[in-house]
Amino acid sequence: MDSENNEERQKANLQERVEEQKGIVPGKKLFGTVEGVFIPTLLTILGVIMYLREGWVVGNAGLLGAWVIILIAFGITLSTALSLSSVTTNIRIGAGGAFSIISQSLGLEVGGSIGIPLYISQSLAVAMYIFGFRAGWLWMFPNHSPIVVDLAAFAILFIVAYISASLAFRIQYVILAIIIASFASIIWAAYSGSMQESITWWGSFSGSPENGFTGIGFWGVFAVFFPAATGIMAGANMSGELKDPRKSIPLGTLAAIVLSLVVYLLLAYWLASSASTDELLNNYTIMAEKAVWGQLIVAGLLGATFSSALSSIVGAPRILQALANHQILPASDWFAKRSGSGEPRNAMIFTGALVFLALLLRDLNAIAPLITMFFLITYAMINIVVLIEQNLKLISFRPLFKIPMIISIIGAIGCVFVMVIVNPTFTVIAFIVVLLIHAYLLKKHLKAPFGDVRSGLFVAVAEWAAKQSNRIAPSNERTWKANLLIPVRNPNILTGAFNLIKDITYPKGSVKILGLSGEVEESKFTSRLVDLTNSFRNRGVFSSWTLIDTKEFDKSLIAGMEALTGSFFRPRVLFIHMSSFEGRETKLREIIQKSSKRNIGVLLLAIHPETVYGRENSVNLWINDRSPDWDISMDLGNQDLAILIAYKLKKNWKASLKMISCVKEQYNNYKAEQYLENLSELARIPNVHTKILLGDIESSTVNAPRASINVFSMEPDIDFDFVRKAVENTGSSCLFALDSGEENALA
Repeated sequence: MDSENNEERQKANLQERVEEQKGIVPGKKLFGTVEGVFIPTLLTILGVIMYLREGWVVGNAGLLGAWVIILIAFGITLSTALSLSSVTTNIRIGAGGAFSIISQSLGLEVGGSIGIPLYISQSLAVAMYIFGFRAGWLWMFPNHSPIVVDLAAFAILFIVAYISASLAFRIQYVILAIIIASFASIIWAAYSGSMQESITWWGSFSGSPENGFTGIGFWGVFAVFFPAATGIMAGANMSGELKDPRKSIPLGTLAAIVLSLVVYLLLAYWLASSASTDELLNNYTIMAEKAVWGQLIVAGLLGATFSSALSSIVGAPRILQALANHQILPASDWFAKRSGSGEPRNAMIFTGALVFLALLLRDLNAIAPLITMFFLITYAMINIVVLIEQNLKLISFRPLFKIPMIISIIGAIGCVFVMVIVNPTFTVIAFIVVLLIHAYLLKKHLKAPFGDVRSGLFVAVAEWAAKQSNRIAPSNERTWKANLLIPVRNPNILTGAFNLIKDITYPKGSVKILGLSGEVEESKFTSRLVDLTNSFRNRGVFSSWTLIDTKEFDKSLIAGMEALTGSFFRPRVLFIHMSSFEGRETKLREIIQKSSKRNIGVLLLAIHPETVYGRENSVNLWINDRSPDWDISMDLGNQDLAILIAYKLKKNWKASLKMISCVKEQYNNYKAEQYLENLSELARIPNVHTKILLGDIESSTVNAPRASINVFSMEPDIDFDFVRKAVENTGSSCLFALDSGEENALA
């Protein structure tokens, strides 16, 4: 008996895990394809424009022109629906519909920047549908108070949605029956002989009564009609409450769009052959007058607007809750809270308050285009997500429903095109709003429980750039950056040089930390390397790390350098902290020589134990004696790296820079002075002071001006005695640079 119970529990747990992977909310009534996707999407598309504006479209454009407009509009939304279907069959879509899809591909920041405007638009659309409902109601009952009609409709909508989505979907069956009855009235009229008018195949685009029939272009009529083809996300918004969203969203959405397209095309034919052009242009209720039972057309209009409002008021809180689940919103925990039955009650209350305030405005015409823009941006992003995934050719993108790339391209371009022709000003405003939200979300450092393809996108771009770069003759002089390879045996020593390394590499350089373990416990060593890497990244310097477990650091370091020389984004400079290799000078000299042979530059840091970097306000740059030839040329003789590093420190420290050179003969003073001035000018380093010292460089360090750091050039066969004397004589930390041959301070 116990074994049977255990088996049942295991099956239940397995089922729960399967449902969780499908994005299903545990313990909640789940919906199938018909009631969860097909009917809400169909009723949203068969809306107020069909009843009140399709006749006007046919009157302006003629039957052929109207068909072209309908086909273009549905072509754009069908392309988007196909993209939606493709990506839905590739992921375990969570709650929030489009927000979930975009977030799982391009990250929470992009998903949130689209999801927040989408939620607001979905909520404000409820108010607009209520206004449409009111217009139909007042057509039947002109003496009723408009505000009372609005508030009554809102109260019914809110109560139904607040109780449960299940009740809302049951009501939609009734509305669907009313709309079908209105179609029956039209079919009966056609059967009874209403189609007696001669068809105008291409209209004159006369305009509307509101503009005195002063004319309107093809795209103007298209802009009026296009919202009729939207509403395709009504089912996708319920993604968290579908039994099988991967199956239901594609099947239900595509079926609703295809059926709606057929309805719109047939209605256009019936209108064109049942009413004259003047009737179609002047009478927005021509459909009701030509049908057998006009009251059923009005009932269908009321049902269509009510169902559209119901779909929006059910879907919007679920988008809000999905945003809150990922901590995108302020007070996210409150918005994310569910009732015992799984309904997003708190999100519903907030959405209801937003709709109520919108109703008090009495007219949303001023911002109606902005609402349309946010819907279109969402559609465009769905297409772009699929386009990106297709182009990356990642193995993770293997949708069960595959589409040609051209479909996503048509959908994306079509959405942007419609945005521009509907209202260019609001198009710009919509994009600005999305970008501002994205910038805000970037600062929140959101953590997603799922991966996305952003890293793959950047890698693909980098790979493309690398291929293009390899086709060009190599020349790194103009593109040189301080990309450092830093061997580390003791993380504490590197921590002490953290700020100096950051100032050498910021903003475009990078740090590759090569951990040489064997003396420090590996777990602690790894933890410190991760912490250092994150610290560099937080300060704006790209950083990565790797670990080599060995006690023979010199051989491992040389092997690491040899391996990295074959990579495209290879470190260009080996940064050595002398304190890390105390007592290993022979091996260190060998490493420096090997680096020079492999065209890797070297920076050797020798820290003064007391002054360290002083006030970080002054830099001494030592220029080698050029006697007897002080003529400047592009070959600076192993001085380029030292000059570039000194300039970086001057800039990032906002420090003064003094160029110092030593001459053995007094008569070379003037030549050396001119050389330093010319060098600073050609190297484009402003505000440089110069100083000439008599004697060799070793003896002159005693007389050097005080500075936070002294920068010298060095040879592969470095003299470590000179390094120690330089630190002692200058009373400061010293940095010794060996060119790789790829630097050019004059480039």
